[in-house]
Amino acid sequence: RDLPDDPAVEWDTQLLATLVLEHIEAKNINLVVTFDAGGVSGHANHISLYNAVRYNVCKLLWAGLVLLWEQNQGRCRVLVLESVNLFRKYISFLDVLISCLLPRDALFILTEEETEQAKRAMRCHRSQLLWFRQLYLLFSRYLVLNSLRLL
Repeated sequence: RDLPDDPAVEWDTQLLATLVLEHIEAKNINLVVTFDAGGVSGHANHISLYNAVRYNVCKLLWAGLVLLWEQNQGRCRVLVLESVNLFRKYISFLDVLISCLLPRDALFILTEEETEQAKRAMRCHRSQLLWFRQLYLLFSRYLVLNSLRLL
């Protein structure tokens, strides 16, 4: 109720930051992968998640607890998924050439099997498969490759 799935709703940063940090600590997570400030598609929920994770990282830095965080969390790192422009977003595997030339901290290229698995997973959520997501399944670079940066 406090975190509705709605592309126009910004979630409360401190509430979400608390929930994320509790989950990281409870599960002893050492790598978080989230959206960047653009939320890939400008989705307010995605942007809110990035802001919450960034808030946690900054809060720990300001408190001088990074060393304690690293010791307790096995050096929890944060990777953010790079938002790209509309052209690059929909040129599928052709974006590999561009992505290889640009700076990034990690580049994941999915196998054909992994791409098909991602498509099958999306098809399980019929209510989410609006016309533009059908185009996404056909042409999105995010189903083929993902470039990430360390936060």
